[in-house]
Amino acid sequence: MTEATWGDGAKPTAVQWNMSAALENVPRGDSELAEVTSLEGAVRAWSELDPEHKIHARLSTEHPIQLEGIATAVFTGNAIEELIKLLPGCPAATAKLSK
Repeated sequence: MTEATWGDGAKPTAVQWNMSAALENVPRGDSELAEVTSLEGAVRAWSELDPEHKIHARLSTEHPIQLEGIATAVFTGNAIEELIKLLPGCPAATAKLSK
């Protein structure tokens, strides 16, 4: 039996960069298999893609995370770009956290 949670307990917490994530719709050799890695690894891999592949890529996380007030577990395009700004060691993330 699965237990549901509502209210504050259902809110996603800080980004867990070590959670599992899959980067999909990205060519890998002769196929387009999803790569399952950490969220940090998937975001960094997406950042290295050429623009055409970035458009089609899809990032799925193990658990939903809060991004701009919306809880989601699937990211594309600009949403992945926003995750890059939150990466550990990213200058934009340091500035955002110090405000």
